[in-house]
Amino acid sequence: MSTVWDFFQNEILGMSWLNRLIAIVLNACGLDTKSRIGGSMQFFLYDTVKIMVLLGVLILVISYIQSFFPPERTKKILGGFHGIGANIVAALLGTVTPFCSCSSIPLFIGFTGAGLPLGVTFSFLISSPMVDLGSLVLLMSIFGWKVAVVYVLLGLVIAVAGGMLIEKLHLENQVAEFIKNGKSMDAPQEKLHYKDRVKYAWEQVVSTAKKVFPYVLVGVGVGAVIHNWIPADFIVKILGNDNPFGVILAVIAGIPMYADIFGTIPIAEALLGKGALLGVVLAFMMGVTTLSLPSIIMLRKAVKPKLLAIFVGICTAGIVIVGYFFNAVSGFII
Repeated sequence: MSTVWDFFQNEILGMSWLNRLIAIVLNACGLDTKSRIGGSMQFFLYDTVKIMVLLGVLILVISYIQSFFPPERTKKILGGFHGIGANIVAALLGTVTPFCSCSSIPLFIGFTGAGLPLGVTFSFLISSPMVDLGSLVLLMSIFGWKVAVVYVLLGLVIAVAGGMLIEKLHLENQVAEFIKNGKSMDAPQEKLHYKDRVKYAWEQVVSTAKKVFPYVLVGVGVGAVIHNWIPADFIVKILGNDNPFGVILAVIAGIPMYADIFGTIPIAEALLGKGALLGVVLAFMMGVTTLSLPSIIMLRKAVKPKLLAIFVGICTAGIVIVGYFFNAVSGFII
């Protein structure tokens, strides 16, 4: 059974066969893949193709699932739960929404304007970019199923706990007036045919791929530089065991960036391969996907500074805790 799983993880999810094929082609073209330039080219081609293929498959599946959960239906589902149950359901629904935080903010505004509890909508907002279904599959392809599952579970815990804390603080007066005064439309859900759902899912694949592709190229390019040009000793010194503040530095470094899980995976993969601690790498990924500067700027239009600061504080504290947790247990789950 272990052999079957290893094959699935390495050859299907990790697409190791593609890496070997690219190496054969590059060597046949006279480019030594053991050299820095050849290794960088191999890394760049392999990760770009792998990520875009996984991207297409994942978005197709997730978008098909999304077609069953338009905003109106999601609002009704969330409205049927109360207390921690509502936060858990909101966090889980966040896993089937678009991949980046900026895409989740319009839904958050719609849910809040529709009268859903603020803590519930924030559980959704935290969960959506941090622990979508795409992150589970991609993390499995790089770090293995144990890391992927624990990462997703801890991300959901942050989303649920963060939403509950915001609810307890009674910060409804910190929401922008245009949201509180907005009117929600309760249009009946259209019964879509199977072909309509597939068409919608394919349109989402094309649309998302166009938006994400530039960030994937940048992420893979950065990863290739780290993988082949930056000495391992330097990475270990900054982000390894000798620096107890590596997790915090990783979160701070991730905030100015704007990327989704697909753009951060190649950077994380390269950092881990150079000796960065697992918790540092995952904290960097969470920081980029959840606390990117563009999403913070967008969210500022919807909430007042106090609520924005609390949101950033909760997410940062949760990510730092998760990072140090993974550093502590990495020897048991890798």
